[in-house]
Amino acid sequence: MQTIKVDESRRGFLKKSSAIAALCLTPPIFLKAISFSKIIPLPIAKEKLQLEINGKPYDLEVDARTSLLDMLREQLGLTGTKKGCDMGQCGACIVHVNGKVVNSCLSLAIDNNGNKITTIEGLANGDQLHPIQEAFIKHDAMQCGYCTPGQIMSAVACIREGQANTRENIKDFMEGNICRCGSYQNIIDAIIEVKKSGKIV
Repeated sequence: MQTIKVDESRRGFLKKSSAIAALCLTPPIFLKAISFSKIIPLPIAKEKLQLEINGKPYDLEVDARTSLLDMLREQLGLTGTKKGCDMGQCGACIVHVNGKVVNSCLSLAIDNNGNKITTIEGLANGDQLHPIQEAFIKHDAMQCGYCTPGQIMSAVACIREGQANTRENIKDFMEGNICRCGSYQNIIDAIIEVKKSGKIV
């Protein structure tokens, strides 16, 4: 019986000491939580830049960490350019910078100061679709459509840069554009048709 009493007193002591320790630790924890909640974030420095987007001049201020993709979508509302993998692997975010294909998710907005940007919204001439856009519709070169803006921007560059001479050329040029629906053959057919038509792209 004596042993049981000793064990019980030890348990009681441990319980009490644990409770006291917890009470002693509680006020600093609450104080830290309160102090953290009152921290006012420092203002983020903005960088000024001038660029031309779809033929229109823009004077902008952006966070230095902002990607070209996020600036186009969130600041200018040009949501035709899609955010896919956000790592430069899928091609959904492709735009033209000074006529060249660029993964806008990998390009900082401030690095494009003075550049000419063309997005999918800038291809059509009013209600008149771009020849590549018309060919994509004709050849059913899209299914879910999410990758289509990037595919079209790459297709235009493929023809402009003289890389649409054979199906193999086109495959090589377009390999950075992923279509999870598998419309690759139709996309190539659309590009070949526009190339053969001699239409200016």
